Amino acid sequence: MNSDIEIAQSVSPQHIAKIGEKIGISPDDLYLFGQHKAKLPLNLINEDKVKQCKLVLVSAISPTPAGEGKTTTSIGLSEGLNKIGKKSVVVLREPSLGPVFGMKGGATGGGWSQVIPMEDINLHFTGDFAAVEKAHNLLSALLDNNLQNKKYSLGIDPRTISWKRVMDMNDRSLRKIIVGLGGSSNGVPRESGFDITVASEIMAILCLSKDLEDLKERIGNIFIAYTYDKKPVFARDLKAQGAMAALLKHAIFPNLVQTLEGNPAIIHGGPFANIAQGTNTILATKMGMSLGDYVVTEAGFGFDLGAEKFLNIKCRTAGLSPNAAVIVATVRALKYHGGQSLKDLGEPNAKAVVKGCENLAKHLENAKQFGLPVVVAINRFVKDTVEELHAVKTQCDALGVDAVFSEVWAKGGNGAIELAEKVVALCNQNNQPFIPTYEWNDTVENKINAICTKIYGANRVEYTADARTHLKKIKNLNLSHLPICMAKTQKSLSDNPDLIGRPRDFTITVREIELAAGAGFIIPITGEMMRMPGLPDIPAAEGIDIDKDGNISGLF
Repeated sequence: MNSDIEIAQSVSPQHIAKIGEKIGISPDDLYLFGQHKAKLPLNLINEDKVKQCKLVLVSAISPTPAGEGKTTTSIGLSEGLNKIGKKSVVVLREPSLGPVFGMKGGATGGGWSQVIPMEDINLHFTGDFAAVEKAHNLLSALLDNNLQNKKYSLGIDPRTISWKRVMDMNDRSLRKIIVGLGGSSNGVPRESGFDITVASEIMAILCLSKDLEDLKERIGNIFIAYTYDKKPVFARDLKAQGAMAALLKHAIFPNLVQTLEGNPAIIHGGPFANIAQGTNTILATKMGMSLGDYVVTEAGFGFDLGAEKFLNIKCRTAGLSPNAAVIVATVRALKYHGGQSLKDLGEPNAKAVVKGCENLAKHLENAKQFGLPVVVAINRFVKDTVEELHAVKTQCDALGVDAVFSEVWAKGGNGAIELAEKVVALCNQNNQPFIPTYEWNDTVENKINAICTKIYGANRVEYTADARTHLKKIKNLNLSHLPICMAKTQKSLSDNPDLIGRPRDFTITVREIELAAGAGFIIPITGEMMRMPGLPDIPAAEGIDIDKDGNISGLF
């Protein structure tokens, strides 16, 4: 059986100009990055066409560490829609180098349901993440320079600085550091650290901005610290927004690539869904909706994380509403949520599948709360038994929802024909806007409570003393009206990764609350969430290589 990279390298990609022509883009409108990648100018976005396009959201049940195949399913579904005569564009996030070199691998799909050139997309791509990283760290440099500068000092209290540095790599040793050591000429010593680039507020801002002016204004609104006399300091006070936005001049343009079957794919932005909003950019989604009749997009991790934020944050910011949702489920994940250990997920266990369907049932309830018509895509694996697959179908029948087998990994678009037909039927029957979980103008506590009780199924929410202090600061800054971006484990509906399945009668504990005033949301942090992951014992990087001719191997 060929690996993902071997399959990807077996297909000769078309020139990106030909892909653009399929969706009505003149070659003169493409900013080329070689023959197989291009950036798309924002003037191609047509709001009238956006309103006419069908938007399909792909999410999943609570995943296992390897993921459940949302990206693979999204790509395959778009291929399937094109096969049944629909003009479909898949719109995805860009991969982070952290997972690529860590444990999960890349994010370009798998098998015969991939976007290419997969090596480029999984590595540096068009430099968007580097631009985000540089813009973020420019603000860090300007901040520390102001601490050092006595003549033009803003009087910033170093103890209140909330802005760290970022890099697109898993490096646990940089989570907490001391900067400014080595004498007075090297700056003011203070405690700081690094986050991974996808956790940067600049990444979130890029993904929520409507245009370059909006991007610059949001950057200026970034809250970074207090002065010694308790006045808030924003990026605009350091006159940072112009230079930071200049670094993002090209990064704001969505990227056009292609699927293995030569259909268009737009890839742009890449925030994680357990610590940020977990969706691609508004501009990429609207670009796809301007160029196609159907857009398939995914939101990170389970429906409780990426999909909730996609709807309550991204869609409300952009004025979008999905016409249908697909929830991806795998037999292995259902067995895990039914109590089977990770090391034994390859062993048949239909009883565990049935028990694990409680997790699926909760995610389906959540889709219903939003008023979204939904279909379950059973991402089929070779080792799945007939009994296990039948158990999933039976449980979905009992829940009153259609479930179809997705075989896109093995068959590409041909493995998603039935799924595509179900999605078209759902889109044709739904023209109503989704129902939000909360109103933005409600109190911060009520908004958090709504997510925790309605979406996660918690009984109550508790706050630490630190979190209560943070609530007061947000209120004093007059920013309580912002939406909520929960930071929570993706492994459970609760804030405890060990509570698998469908936990009941549990409490969510908010230990601290961060403010992303530029992005425009509030981040309650639960559990032991980290914004700088570490590498596993055997990193994926150990298996990646390049030969004398520049051919890369080992990516997955």
